[in-house]
Amino acid sequence: MTKIYCDIADKKLIKKFNKKKIVKGFTTNPSLMRKAGAKDYKSYSLEILKITKKPVSCEVFADEEEHMISQGLKISKWGKNVYVKVPVLNSKGKFMGKVIETLNHKNIKLNITAVYNHFQTKKILKKINKKTKVIISIFAGRMADTGKDPIPEFIKSIKLVKNYKNVEILWASTREPYNYIQARKLNCDIITVPPAIIEKIEKFGKSFKRLTIDTVNGFLKDSKKSKFKIY
Repeated sequence: MTKIYCDIADKKLIKKFNKKKIVKGFTTNPSLMRKAGAKDYKSYSLEILKITKKPVSCEVFADEEEHMISQGLKISKWGKNVYVKVPVLNSKGKFMGKVIETLNHKNIKLNITAVYNHFQTKKILKKINKKTKVIISIFAGRMADTGKDPIPEFIKSIKLVKNYKNVEILWASTREPYNYIQARKLNCDIITVPPAIIEKIEKFGKSFKRLTIDTVNGFLKDSKKSKFKIY
């Protein structure tokens, strides 16, 4: 069964979605933190970790290996449910194998982010052990935004990790509720979903007739509100 993680940093929304059984964890990143109004990264993250005991991914924001390692070590101590989020490459395109290997061999749970192909997955697997938990986040939505089909890359990556019981493949950058169905069919371990899409997933199961009626009612309501008339 594909687990749903809520992709958000807003504390009010985390409190709300933490109560939902469908939500099994949370993922954040520096962009979401900034959007949520965080001023101090550590204190804001600690407030999130007080809200939930479910897994929470907190990302490093350094660009140099040594600084990434330093940040990762500190973040890992913030809570037992923390996953340290590390980009597979830095801004210069360098593979962060040293960071991944160093943190992994200190038994720190990792979420390797911004992954786009199975070649990157293969390189990650060469740097980790087979006991410490690792999430590999493949950015399906952003891949599709550029006209590339993400499905083949998921199939290949999932095949690569089959002998790693400690590794989970995550469908990232979800664009629509149907992505959840796609992730389930692929046997992805996790999918990260923004709050608005989670609420749509909770409403799965409507018949085509019901969808038609709801759509027509929406048109009728809007035409009445606008007081449209044809003379």
